[in-house]
Amino acid sequence: MAFGKRATFDTVREVAFGSVGAAYAALGAATTDYTRIFSIYNATDADVDISFDGVNDHLRIASGTGQIYDLTTNKVKDDGLFLPKGTVFYQKRSAGAPTAGNLWVQVTYATGGF
Repeated sequence: MAFGKRATFDTVREVAFGSVGAAYAALGAATTDYTRIFSIYNATDADVDISFDGVNDHLRIASGTGQIYDLTTNKVKDDGLFLPKGTVFYQKRSAGAPTAGNLWVQVTYATGGF
């Protein structure tokens, strides 16, 4: 049985606690392919908000936690949900400023055949 896709991992997008400000800022570069899976880890000591438009709060990641979003669970072809090419993850603090740690996003694409 051939599924025709393989996982490709993009470069980690990461910022240190001092770059998590009160206004939204990009968390690394825009994606270059359709994102099937992404994870966000907040190793800072403050809650952070994530936005996909740089204006509105879409996800809140509690201090010291992470979340994994498998948008194409149990899909083997080009069906399922995806984040579009060119998606930018924006980040800001939810309340008080963090004083330690990092915030990062990891992205997985599906590319070509085996």
